[in-house]
Amino acid sequence: MLIYGAGDAGRKLAQALSASSELRLLGFLDDDKRLQGGLIHGLPVHDPATLKAQVSALRVSEIFLAIPSVSRQRRHEILEQVRQARVSVRTLPGLMELAQGKVQVSDLRELDVEDLLGRNAVAPHPLLLGKNIRGKVVLVTGAGGSIGSELCRQIVKGDAATLLLVERSEFALYTIHGELLQGLEGRGGDAPRIVPLLASVADARRMREIMAAWHPHTVYHAAAYKHVPLVEHNPAEGVRNNVFGTLITAGAAAAHGVRDFVLISTDKAVRPTNIMGCSKRLAEMGLQALAEQASRRPNGTRFSMVRFGNVLDSSGSVVPLFRRQIRNGGPITLTHLDITRYFMTIPEAAQLVIQAGAMANGGEVFVLDMGEPIRIADLARRMVELSGMTVRDADNPAGDVEIRVVGLRPGEKLYEELLIGDNPLPTPHPRILKARDDFLTWGALSPQLERLKAALEINDAPSIRQQLQQMVLGYRPRGEVVDWVHLEQRAELAVVGL
Repeated sequence: MLIYGAGDAGRKLAQALSASSELRLLGFLDDDKRLQGGLIHGLPVHDPATLKAQVSALRVSEIFLAIPSVSRQRRHEILEQVRQARVSVRTLPGLMELAQGKVQVSDLRELDVEDLLGRNAVAPHPLLLGKNIRGKVVLVTGAGGSIGSELCRQIVKGDAATLLLVERSEFALYTIHGELLQGLEGRGGDAPRIVPLLASVADARRMREIMAAWHPHTVYHAAAYKHVPLVEHNPAEGVRNNVFGTLITAGAAAAHGVRDFVLISTDKAVRPTNIMGCSKRLAEMGLQALAEQASRRPNGTRFSMVRFGNVLDSSGSVVPLFRRQIRNGGPITLTHLDITRYFMTIPEAAQLVIQAGAMANGGEVFVLDMGEPIRIADLARRMVELSGMTVRDADNPAGDVEIRVVGLRPGEKLYEELLIGDNPLPTPHPRILKARDDFLTWGALSPQLERLKAALEINDAPSIRQQLQQMVLGYRPRGEVVDWVHLEQRAELAVVGL
């Protein structure tokens, strides 16, 4: 292996590697002309321009990146060099871990997801991050999920007085609670109080009980069923959780004096083709209607929504799936060669959610600027090549990993959008916009929600879909109803000839 970076981080890594019996360090690569041709710890420092030649001559299989302070643009340039050399890449933690002297062989990890994103993350605005958090009681629903857990980490950093973790999964709650407590060790009396609460957002009694006990100032509502095929096959549960769970939690928040309520939404809510996206748009519409009501009351709850695309490395996303498939030798399964998605890193998304909520006056649908959409086939190829392998295709039949197209899943779109209307409004933050989306008043929406709830109670899947089409402008479902229970009931009727 070679270490890219012969500075302090690279030297510390070399010292840590010297005790390893599994890894053999052959030298360094560094851009500094003054170091090239010299020796460090008895090992040569090479010019990165000779990378391909060094890989071939020394039979290098891995490059370890030890360049924590280099710009993201330069990092991308380096990764492109490494990709062409066909070696796998691992990377070091950031500057904080290095400053604490915590560089160990075990710290080496797979490539940062930021390197797959292809753009710089945006630095947060400290005042916006702290406005609705510092010294306040903050509640996060879905606290054990990908976005919910990162919101919790950011809220702890933001010096909340109390953080309420609301989560229906016992294991997820146990995991995030333990992680947060471990991170607070040594902070002493200024550490926030963290309270783990088992609860479903669809349980009105439980949510009222929690709100009444703590009277939180800010609520971040991240609890949702988000996997498109699963919700398509279980539509009643998806709508019950995503729509009515949101409205139950929002109602409890308003009744108990919550000042700011922020819904985490999705780009799949825009002109949806699936139940999941449609349920999230209906949740947005419900909050927009509640916000219009609250605006007529003094000190009413400020309801807002933040809409964004896919999050890199979240549970169920393509990045961990592709990594697993690459480790297993393939194939990488792709639903369509032309499919594209917007992506953000988990910390970036969570910080922007907090900042957007801090700008709310009530009723806003905030849209995060996700940059340019990424073609998933290109992402898969990049991940293969940065693992030191090649794609097996018609041009390279002897390649290592096949990319296999398996077809679009129920409700899946080729591309996503972030805006329903045109001409979004700017905000003080360069990466946060305000959408202009129409909605119904609560008086008009409420009777329709009651009819939808009646269909949920008897799990009438065709009726649920039909009512969603009537309620959500732009919902265009594709294919037949694929609710598992509905399909099984039809099959049983077919057997008896009905």
